[in-house]
Parts: sequence; structure tokens; C-alpha cells
Amino acid sequence: MLDRTNYVALVGGGKQPKFPQNKLIIWDDGKQKVAITLELRTQVYRVRLSRSKIVIALQNSIHIYEFCSPPNKLFVFETADNQRGLCCLGTNIVAFPGQTPGKVQLVELGTGNVSILPAHDTALRAMDLSADGEVLATASEKGTLVKVFSTSNCAKIAELRRGVDPATVFSIKISPDNSFLAATSDKSTLHIFDLPKVTVLDSKASSDPSIGHKWGFLGKIPFMPRAFSDTYSFASVRFESSDSSSTASESGSSSAMGPIPGLPDGRPVKGLIGWLDELTLVVVGTGRDGRWERFVIMAGEDGKRCCGRESWKRYLGR
Repeated sequence: MLDRTNYVALVGGGKQPKFPQNKLIIWDDGKQKVAITLELRTQVYRVRLSRSKIVIALQNSIHIYEFCSPPNKLFVFETADNQRGLCCLGTNIVAFPGQTPGKVQLVELGTGNVSILPAHDTALRAMDLSADGEVLATASEKGTLVKVFSTSNCAKIAELRRGVDPATVFSIKISPDNSFLAATSDKSTLHIFDLPKVTVLDSKASSDPSIGHKWGFLGKIPFMPRAFSDTYSFASVRFESSDSSSTASESGSSSAMGPIPGLPDGRPVKGLIGWLDELTLVVVGTGRDGRWERFVIMAGEDGKRCCGRESWKRYLGR
């Protein structure tokens, strides 16, 4: 959906799709009719909308159109395999995987200029662009680190350690004021990190050197493993990530969900993060046991910041 307008982007999916999976429908809900139709050569994996641009992610390419009727194609960029449809659209830039796994392409929409970020050694799993378009965060398939970059000069401003063991990252999301970054994974843990306080983004980021350094003085000892000196989350909390389809099959239910067409692993999406304000966020899971959980960053009894679940609601199933 485009902000709070009447426009909604629709793509066919599921077991009985209404539209082909290679066809994009932009629906005007105010006029109750189709505003724009675009037919691509292969399956559409994700769509991003702004008031002036339409960005479409295919498996190995990104297509950028001017938001008008009929839409005018502006750019096409090749990417590495991108079945998760990773792409982020800001006011002036768009970010998506590079042609080599682990790299990111940053494109200035006004000029078409491309910058390449060597973000990770393995393929990208998740990425997010801040609301003001100034900060980009990425995570790889390995899932141990989240890297944060300034989009103004492509400088890396932070490396945030989710954990030492590999994990499947579900979602990463920067808070509205760029103060925090939240991350979820198949470890069923929501992590909250501090982001560096950046006043001028083309200069070095500044942060309190003690923040997030879990091992204290051990991180300053030469030749220690980097896990001792990395920045960890200042708060973490469990969230619900159970797979309802597995639960159903284990209980002998005949209504167990099969693979979902259009998704890379065919399983319901879990751990999607959305910030409601600077201190409040929700984590959403889909599937038969679809639910949302609301979390709040607050001060604990010891005065340290923590994150707690404030409420939750199951919006699907029984």
C-alpha cells in the first residue's frame, strides 16, 4: 500500500491466485478500479511504491517505473538470485542486491548513478532503509552480523552482532528516529540495538564506546576473537515463531498447510517487524496461527533499558 493513499499493489499468489504471478495490478480503492497494470516476463517477488516511482523485484532483476498511467520504464538492473524480493525504496534512492551475492547496489533515482556496497561474504537475507533514506542495514544468510551503512558516502558506520551461532534472520528494521535497530531470527528472539548517533552522515559516526560491548575490557585485549569486541544488543526478548503447519501435522490434523506457492521456502512468514513510534514496535507472524505481538522499550527495575511484551493478539485461527 502506498502510504495512506487509495493505491494498493496486488500480485497473484497462493494455491488459487486471482492474478498471474508475473502480473502487477495497482488498485485504486477510492475509485474501485484498476489504475495500472504491468506484465513482467517472470514472477514478481516484491513491489515498492512511492508517490513518483514503482519498483518491482524479479528473481534476477529490478525494474523501476515512473508512477503514472501508462507507467514509464526508467531503469532495469541485474541482480544476484533474489527470490526474497529484497529491495528498499526511499525518496531519492533505491537499494537492492548486487550482481554478486553479498553486495548491495545503491541507485540515485534522479541520476541513475550506482554505488556498490561490499556488505557481506554470503548472500543477503534481509535489508532495511531508514525513513529518511540516510541509513541502510543489511543481514546475510549466515545471520550473525547486521551491518549498517551511511547512504551518503557508502561508509560502514556499525557492525551489530546478533549472536555467534548462524541463524536465519527473519526481519531487520530501523526505528523512525534512527536511534535503534530491531532484528528477529529463527532463534525466536527479538534483539534491540543502539545505532550510532550520527550528526553529519558523511563524517564518522560517534557513539559511546561502552554501549553494547558485552565483554567489557576483554574486547580491548589484542588478538582476542572479534566476538569479544563486537557490539551486541542492549535488550532481547522472546517472540512467538512456532510453525503452525508443523504443529498441525504433528497433531495428526488433516488440514496441515502444504508449501505456500511464491515463497522461497514455502513456509508462513514469521517475525516481521514494524515500528509504531520511537519506543514501540510490533512483530507479526503469518500462517494458521497468525498473530501480532506488541513490544515496548523501557527502563527496568535496575535502571537499565529492557524490552518487554506489552500485548498480543491472534488474528487468524482459533
